[in-house]
Amino acid sequence: MPLEGLLGRKLGMTQVFDDRGQIHAVTVVEAGPMIVTQVKTAPKDGYAAVQAGFGTRKRLNKPMRGHLKKLGDFRVLREFRVRGEGEYSIGDRVGIELFEAGQLVDVTGMSRGRGFAGGVRRHNFSGGPKTHGQSDRHRAPGSIGSGTTPGRVYKGQKMAGHMGAVQVTAKNLRLIAKDEARGLLLIEGSVPGAANGTVRVRHAKTHSKK
Repeated sequence: MPLEGLLGRKLGMTQVFDDRGQIHAVTVVEAGPMIVTQVKTAPKDGYAAVQAGFGTRKRLNKPMRGHLKKLGDFRVLREFRVRGEGEYSIGDRVGIELFEAGQLVDVTGMSRGRGFAGGVRRHNFSGGPKTHGQSDRHRAPGSIGSGTTPGRVYKGQKMAGHMGAVQVTAKNLRLIAKDEARGLLLIEGSVPGAANGTVRVRHAKTHSKK
């Protein structure tokens, strides 16, 4: 396992049958191929890693064009740790050969943005009483502080605010199957992010006790 993971694009969800006839809900991820754009070594940089590019964009600024050295106009650049040195060089292509069907993976992506949300939607508050004439309290947060002591609202208080659009990692998802020809990974369950969003698929760091 020289490289810890791979970038991909979430396509959506579907259902597949395994060899025993059991049905699985899976997320289809178009993983790679990535192009290695920079190699970092322990003697020079203090750690072994590669920077890889994925996707395409219309235009790049001059510093990025010089950094990529005509390798491509990549939409995303990410760094991945490697075990050992000298295994990758600039311009190498990395694909789904990193993974095997049946293994566990961690998938990281940006959750879907929900905009400004109230306490009921954002924190699952139950709301106020539905009777006794309180016609405007059904989705109100209620009291948020004590009074004279402490005389302020504590930091981190659960309140209305921006919901979603944060980095989320789904851990220990099973890789049901992979399509070498089309570069697809079929991962059991749901993964963070909206369709066509960029996700990072890595070998699971910790395994579940199941």
